[in-house]
Amino acid sequence: MLRHTTTLQRILLSVLGGAIAIGITFFLSGSNNQLLALATAYAITILGLSFLTGWSGQISLGHSGFMAIGGYVTALWLQHFSSTPMVLTLILATAAAAVGGVIMGLPATKLRGPYLAGMTLAFAVALPQLPESLGPWAGGSQGIPLQTPTAPHWFANVVGGGPLAIIATNYQYDAIVGILVCTVAFFIVSNLFASKTGRAMRLVRDNDVAAELVGLNLPRTRTLAFAISAGLSGLGGAVFAYMNGTVSPASFPYVLSISLVTYMVLGGMGTLQGAVYGGLLAVYATQITNWISNTVGIDPNSNFGLNFQNILFGGLLIVTMITAPRGLAGLIHLLKGLVQKQMSKQRQ
Repeated sequence: MLRHTTTLQRILLSVLGGAIAIGITFFLSGSNNQLLALATAYAITILGLSFLTGWSGQISLGHSGFMAIGGYVTALWLQHFSSTPMVLTLILATAAAAVGGVIMGLPATKLRGPYLAGMTLAFAVALPQLPESLGPWAGGSQGIPLQTPTAPHWFANVVGGGPLAIIATNYQYDAIVGILVCTVAFFIVSNLFASKTGRAMRLVRDNDVAAELVGLNLPRTRTLAFAISAGLSGLGGAVFAYMNGTVSPASFPYVLSISLVTYMVLGGMGTLQGAVYGGLLAVYATQITNWISNTVGIDPNSNFGLNFQNILFGGLLIVTMITAPRGLAGLIHLLKGLVQKQMSKQRQ
């Protein structure tokens, strides 16, 4: 679909999507806007992972590590240069993670399948231990606090936030900032999907022999995919640091990498919409699990209840891969096509 749209159309779609998302924040509670702000961070990270796996055909179980790079670079930089504009800090975090992606991507060009997955998983396991080893300089196990974006006075006046509503106003402002960053990231990637680089990566994914025959440099293309993907995940980690107000080793455990893959597949691998759905699933997974547990009557303190979220989403992952490989995005697209077909029949 993206390959057949013009740059102007992608701009209009991005602006429209961002405007709708910002409009929704005016109807959400403070807690839901807080979750939405965090969802934008996960959506950007999942977008990067989806770009690597869905569009260049490389497997990664280490994107929580790139997310950690972005988060820690943001926190450490703001410790010493707190007056740095947010835009510049986000660019710095993205660049740092992209460099990490290049370093990881170089050996990855010689690895495929489970070997590549194993290498990236080792990276995700090892990296969160580094801040603890560095001690107080990197916050240790306690992490590094930082100031979340605070709503300016003009914004508080626009939304009508009084003294009692200042927290909810700040959460809404955070959500809007996250949406704006997310919109820019998605617009850039949508253009990348439709570009010559995107076509080259799809060819490498589909048939690397044919890609070599037409003159593509496979190692360079795969390393570039890793760098772009890691940069996006670093941007997601930076947004997470801003919205969460702290970063610590516990913020980026290696199991997060596995969860990101799960949410990517459930949302729709290789699609922009799928990354959005995946980001929302990442922050609402606990609420969904609790609602089902309360409805069915599962004891939350039992062994089954404590592991119910992993069991639920693990089962959904298996079912999705078998019955709906394109995830929620593909399912919605299919239902939309069926509805349009039915409406066309009714008109005839």
